[in-house]
Amino acid sequence: MTSVFRNDETAENSASLASVLTDCSIEVMPRTAAKIGDFRQILPQGTRVYVAHIRDTPIDDMVATARRLTDEGFQPMPHLPARIIPDRLTLETWVRRYREEAGVTQALLLGGGVSTPAGDLDSSIAMLETGVFDRLGFDRLHVAGHPEGNKDIDRDGGTAVVDEALKWKQSFSERTDAEMAIVTQFAFEAAPVIAWAERIAAAGITLPIHVGVAGPTKLQTLIKYAVACGVGPSLNVLQKRALDLRKLLVPYEPTDFLVDIAAHRAAYPESSIERVHVFPLGGIQASADWLARVRDGASHQD
Repeated sequence: MTSVFRNDETAENSASLASVLTDCSIEVMPRTAAKIGDFRQILPQGTRVYVAHIRDTPIDDMVATARRLTDEGFQPMPHLPARIIPDRLTLETWVRRYREEAGVTQALLLGGGVSTPAGDLDSSIAMLETGVFDRLGFDRLHVAGHPEGNKDIDRDGGTAVVDEALKWKQSFSERTDAEMAIVTQFAFEAAPVIAWAERIAAAGITLPIHVGVAGPTKLQTLIKYAVACGVGPSLNVLQKRALDLRKLLVPYEPTDFLVDIAAHRAAYPESSIERVHVFPLGGIQASADWLARVRDGASHQD
């Protein structure tokens, strides 16, 4: 088998990469999940699978997808985007349906990415303040992290608002029964992610971090998604790659990014960086195949 590692990687780094990919999560949408005949054929049993809730997706489709994942032995984690939820009663109805109809006990709470809220819920903090998740027995709640900032939130290009929000969520994590973690927007360079993780830790934010990575896809597609999602300076990595016509013809893979994250974790085991979350921008099958290949490559390096 051809190695997926860079030529300068050591067996120690390979083992670290395998470790950082242990228990990684991935996400689907109901319409993409419908194209997969059986998730057990492509993902390890017990994988956490986020179910992305895009605006105008019927809640029936979301609950049905979560139910299917539960039945196939996975851990569904539906998105709950505050700004598309009309009111608190709707939030509680959705959460109750996930719990009672699909056996769901975990959720990713998001602002929602739309400019005008559908009702009085405008942030993940507003949803947490309702107390509905504790009342309905949700035992894991994830929130978003933005290592390169978020100009939709901090319009001046800074980080003051997102930093304050994370401090509030850290405080909330100390009074909820649920386990909490931060899942980040995907990036293409490890250094800014590591620096952000160290900065928020110094500010007292110790929630575990699940680092977002973009799964394999065509470079042109990836740049389009990165621009739409507001990826920051690490986008330069892709733009430089696009100048190399040889690389333009080869699908992007985040292996180098993850090797650097793994090396950091190995050197600083106290880091809050705990796991990886894969955004399957080139399709879930492509990402699942890549993950299997990387894990297999890591085992061959031992």
